[in-house]
Amino acid sequence: MAYQQTRKILKKEGLAPKKRLGQNFLVHQHTADRIARSADLDKTDTVIEVGVGLGALTMPLATMAEKVIGIEADSGIVRMHQKQEDLPPNVVLRHEDILKTNLPALKDETQARLKIVANLPYSISSPFLFRLIEFSDCIHFAVVMLQKEVAERLMAKPGTKAYGAPTVLLASCADVEPMLLVKPAEFHPKPKVDSMVIKISFFPIPERVKSIGPYDKKLFKRVVNAAFGQRRKTLVNALSAGFKTSNKQEIAQCIQQADIDPGIRAERLELEDFVRLSSFLQNKE
Repeated sequence: MAYQQTRKILKKEGLAPKKRLGQNFLVHQHTADRIARSADLDKTDTVIEVGVGLGALTMPLATMAEKVIGIEADSGIVRMHQKQEDLPPNVVLRHEDILKTNLPALKDETQARLKIVANLPYSISSPFLFRLIEFSDCIHFAVVMLQKEVAERLMAKPGTKAYGAPTVLLASCADVEPMLLVKPAEFHPKPKVDSMVIKISFFPIPERVKSIGPYDKKLFKRVVNAAFGQRRKTLVNALSAGFKTSNKQEIAQCIQQADIDPGIRAERLELEDFVRLSSFLQNKE
C-alpha cells in the first residue's frame, strides 16, 4: 500500500492518523509481508493481530493462518472495514483496547497459547510489553514492532546503559530475537525514529534458571523494579529504599547469601542473580 494510496483511502473515509492513538500506518506492502512471514504461521493457526489499521498486515496474515482475530482501538477504522467489507472472510475484527483485552479468555477461546502480531502505537509499547510478561503463560509468541531503541533495551546485555528492569523481567519468561529494521519512510505519518520488529518467544521457566528451583514471581518483580528504581545506588541501598519494611542489614545478608556483592549496581547482575536473590529474600520474608 503506497504512501499516496494510504493518504487517499484515509481522506476518502474522512479519517486521519490520530496522535492520541499514536497511529503510523504501514505504507509498503513488502514490509508488511516480511513482518507476517517472520511469525512463521501455518494454515491451522489462529493469530491475534493488534492494530489492524488499513489492513496491510491483516491481508498476508489471512493467507498464512486459518483465522485472524484483529484487535483495533480506532472506531473509525473498524467502521471503515465494516462498511467496505474489505477484509478476508477468515478475519474477525474486534473494536477493543488490547490493554483491556482479557488475554486468558482469548486463550480459552482459541484453545491454544496465543500467537500475536502487533504493529503497536509507540505510546502503548511499554504497558503492552508488561502485559505480555504478566500473562506470559497464555502466550506462545509475539511478533512486535517497536521503536528501535526500546527493542534494543529488551535485548541489552548486563553492564550496558540499555540494560534495565524490562530486560530482566522479559528474560525471566521469554527469548527475544531481532527480525528486521523498519525505516520511517515505511509509514504514514513518518515517525522520527527507526523501528524494529522483534519476536518474543515465551516459555514457562527459562532453562538457565530451572536449576535454582521455585521462586516467587511477584517478589522477583519487586526485587528487579526496586534494584533498577534507583540504578545509580548500590544494590543494598536500592533494595533498602524499595523494601521499606525490611532491615538494611538483613537485606545485605540476603545479598551476600546469594553470592552477590552488596556494593554492586543492578545493571551488573544477570537474570540468575536476581532469581537467586529473590529466593533468599523470600525465605527472609
